[in-house]
Amino acid sequence: MDRKKFLWTSLLGALIPAGKFSFSGKSEQVVGPVVISTWDNRKANRAAWDILSKAGTALDAVEAGARVPEADPADHSVGYGGYPDRTGKVTLDACIMNEESRCGSVAFLQDIKHPVSVARKVLESSPHVMLVGEGARQFAMKQGFKKENLLTDHAREVWESWKKNPEFPVTSWDKYINHDTIGILALDEQGNLSGACTTSGIGMKMHGRVGDSPLIGAGLFVDKEIGAAAATGVGEEVIRVAGSHLVVELMRHGSSPVEACKQAVDRIVSNNGGQMEGQVGFLALNKNGEYGGYSIQPGYSYAIRDMKTEELVKSKSRF
Repeated sequence: MDRKKFLWTSLLGALIPAGKFSFSGKSEQVVGPVVISTWDNRKANRAAWDILSKAGTALDAVEAGARVPEADPADHSVGYGGYPDRTGKVTLDACIMNEESRCGSVAFLQDIKHPVSVARKVLESSPHVMLVGEGARQFAMKQGFKKENLLTDHAREVWESWKKNPEFPVTSWDKYINHDTIGILALDEQGNLSGACTTSGIGMKMHGRVGDSPLIGAGLFVDKEIGAAAATGVGEEVIRVAGSHLVVELMRHGSSPVEACKQAVDRIVSNNGGQMEGQVGFLALNKNGEYGGYSIQPGYSYAIRDMKTEELVKSKSRF
């Protein structure tokens, strides 16, 4: 497709009304740039699409998309506005990965609003893959990020309410466990894949807890020859099966994105004796532009944006 036709088609895509909702249990395929993200993150997709539609890179796109919920005080499981841990601290995790297997990650980061951008700085401006805690915060501030109070009034009120009745098994599925961690995957005009994942983790978690989101191979994995995958839900379960890496490897052996996500979900459920109350959802995008998702419990959805459509897809689930 020549550039003139690409830009014209992108313009038409931008005029398609938002809000289309479909149900899919099979892998869908698109031609050209595409961005997909866990849950109803159509705003994040739009930020990513603004870059992809101008022939930008997938890496720039996923970072821009992930920054949207990170800055939203109404999102209580990502970034600013995220629910705190048991000590009242908002601690953030994020990672980013490109098609060359270069990646950056931060975990247990405090006082910095955009951990996905700090993770990209780790990728580009350090010899490491992962920085955590105070070291990650010091690195971020040296890179020009500003220290900010991330505990909103609403999040503080929820924490104060929780302290009155602090019984909280971390594996239970209740109002303090938030499953809207954003994983975002993109395929750009050049055929390159990238992904990002960012979260504030389980609300009222133990101080120091880190889930799957910043772990390459658990919350996110990208392989330039095969595809990319991201996870959302109870991170402990995703870590135990190296979930996103598992999905990509299943695609390597011939599974479609949906089939690979389903097999990863089945592995987790099997590890729990065939029953599970918690939620885990996977999202996958292969090199050919096929995408799909699957979850343990009903209610999981993912957002898609390409040159033809913008929609929210209800995923099939194990139960």
